[in-house]
Amino acid sequence: MDFKPLVTLLAIVNPLAIVPFFIHYTQGFSRPQRQRTIAVASFSAFVVIAISALLGLRILAFFSISLASFQVGGGMLLLISSMNMLNAQPAEAKPQTNEYEDGAEKAARGASIAVVRLTIPLLTGPATMSTVVIYAEKTRDLFQLGALVGYGLVIGVATAVCFSLAEPIARVLGKTGINVMTRLMGLILAALAVEVMADGLGKLFPMLRH
Repeated sequence: MDFKPLVTLLAIVNPLAIVPFFIHYTQGFSRPQRQRTIAVASFSAFVVIAISALLGLRILAFFSISLASFQVGGGMLLLISSMNMLNAQPAEAKPQTNEYEDGAEKAARGASIAVVRLTIPLLTGPATMSTVVIYAEKTRDLFQLGALVGYGLVIGVATAVCFSLAEPIARVLGKTGINVMTRLMGLILAALAVEVMADGLGKLFPMLRH
């Protein structure tokens, strides 16, 4: 079984790097509200990955986009994401937030925050979706496709674990530790991005393979 898709997805999603944002968005939440936010965010991350794996190629066919072009574009997104991570920022773009919003208002929109801010774009944005589609094309049978969907489940579980342990993780690692982890994952992601782009360019321009 090829675990490269799982490694790539873990590097892109990197729920550990989103822990500070989770803490920020859930300030003032009661324990049940926070647990619900964790459940919704984790399940939503799995759903995004599963849909990308199962329907992504059909969407490309509908818009008449070749996989090679998508690989190059997706690889560029991965490279940009890795650059953000090397600067100790989340892989996906940080959404605009209202610093003066009180805890009660945030709590009232817990489910919305879990989907719109935590899951999309922080956890599973364009870079994650494009990566899943690229690996879905490489699957040769239903077992491999099922494994890719299963990796989405692993991502969901990893997200739930990191968010559930958010405060202990933040205390143990501190800002410096989280930044170091984010940069390390960014370096891995940069190497994977170059590989994806090279494969796509090789398909678009066969002469580059010689």
